[in-house]
Amino acid sequence: MASALDSSLYLIVALGAIVAGFVQGLSGFAFGLVAMSFWAWTVDPRLAAVLATFGGLTGQVIAAVTVRRGFDRALLLPFVLGGLVGVPLGVWLLPRLDVPLFKACLGGLLVLWCPAMLMARNLPRVKAGGRAADGVVGLIGGVCGGLGGFTGALPTLWCTLRGLEKDVQRSVIQNFNLSMLLVTFSVYLGTGLVGVPMLPLLGIVALAVLVPVLLGARLYVGISETAFRQVVLGLLTLSGMALLVSSVPVLFARGLLS
Repeated sequence: MASALDSSLYLIVALGAIVAGFVQGLSGFAFGLVAMSFWAWTVDPRLAAVLATFGGLTGQVIAAVTVRRGFDRALLLPFVLGGLVGVPLGVWLLPRLDVPLFKACLGGLLVLWCPAMLMARNLPRVKAGGRAADGVVGLIGGVCGGLGGFTGALPTLWCTLRGLEKDVQRSVIQNFNLSMLLVTFSVYLGTGLVGVPMLPLLGIVALAVLVPVLLGARLYVGISETAFRQVVLGLLTLSGMALLVSSVPVLFARGLLS
């Protein structure tokens, strides 16, 4: 029985990593949200968080090597600096904040706003705020990462509103997520959250993401600016739906939405 359970766990972890790796290779973000849609129902939450962070980090390293276009350190820096402040703040807020309610609010925002952007013929560009606004968005992304590992959703939405070119947006989100995931996984290691029994599953995740990330990155190279915007907004919409699916039942069970 134990062997069957282990085999089932390995299969679910591998399947989630394969699908999430492809999505990450294509879009530059969303590994954690996609993987969690497979893992949330059967994998222990702390283990799932470690696996999602490690898988996202592995995928970002692979994608960073294979997709290197439009890299702009000056543009990226405010996002990263803000995120470095936001990650520990999110970790600090985690036991103090109503996380399901926060996820429901964020998910609702994405589900309402992103389809509207998809249907808009001429997407308005936000030019106000400059680098300071980019830093604030990075900080919020870092907080979201500390709360649940979804660092890329709001920065990706912001870059889309900024009207950044496909390659520039990809480089910002890819390297922002890489930095935040590296910090988060380092915190996990430092706090002892990553244990020896997790190593086989971490190995499965690392192997499972390798080819899908490369395939997704290869597909990314061939798509147009318009198609990339549609993919990103579509994935953000699905991310919002995933957040709602994971949070609304909890709120109903607690009577907050009844």
